Amino acid sequence: MLPIGCQTYTWEMLGKKWTGKVDDMLSAIAESGYEGVEITNTMIGEYAGRPDEFKEGLIVRGLRLAAFAYASPLGFTEPANRDRELQGAEEALRFLARFPGTPLMLGGPSTPVRERVAEKIGHAAEFYNEVGRRAKSAGVEVAFHPHSHHGSILESREEYEQIMELTDPTLVQWNPDTGHIVRGGQNLLETLRHFRSRIRHMHLKDVDADHRWQPLGQGVCGISAVLKFLEQETEFSGWIVAEEESDSAVDDPHRAIARNREYLKSIGY
Repeated sequence: MLPIGCQTYTWEMLGKKWTGKVDDMLSAIAESGYEGVEITNTMIGEYAGRPDEFKEGLIVRGLRLAAFAYASPLGFTEPANRDRELQGAEEALRFLARFPGTPLMLGGPSTPVRERVAEKIGHAAEFYNEVGRRAKSAGVEVAFHPHSHHGSILESREEYEQIMELTDPTLVQWNPDTGHIVRGGQNLLETLRHFRSRIRHMHLKDVDADHRWQPLGQGVCGISAVLKFLEQETEFSGWIVAEEESDSAVDDPHRAIARNREYLKSIGY
């Protein structure tokens, strides 16, 4: 059975409204029945630069680190920002050195102005490949995570084809996200099948027909079919990570992630 983790963006999206600590998130995730956590460079908080203490925090709660996600507000799309963004990636790799076998997820490319898109995707690909080379030397696997938030430039099939062509599959793999694929206007299962050889890590989110975030099982993504595809049509052996961004998660993050875990159990996961 594939391991099920929880992403901490449910709290990150709250911004300054979230005033808790990392341990509060870890406890909520453990109490909700998840096996692991995917945490971001933004939400690592008081554990930044303290991987051994973070590991202890996981162990006492019966959790594992499913992945470490690194994103930059600069979007990986401008060469002028490259050194600063590589420094952040190197910090993530040093943290992951204490978690053998745990992959690094790189956020999708973004820009405040949607122009020169192909060029900017090319810059992002160069960044991903460079991080992939450094990660390979450190024994860490890397994948990129396309999204559909404001500023995203990796949504359409054409854009997916470009990033796949420009990234080295021996260095950089793919972290698909069900909700972002649908919000980007693509057919979810067909997209997963088309790029199946690049899948390293899987995010589950749900959206309705109007592309508004919904709890798992309450949208149009067909979560059960996605999981069956992974088990029956691929050799996927990574983590399934549930992520919650619906309005109900804003009101009660703990209850929202618990409900998602209950849903996954109800369909056999």
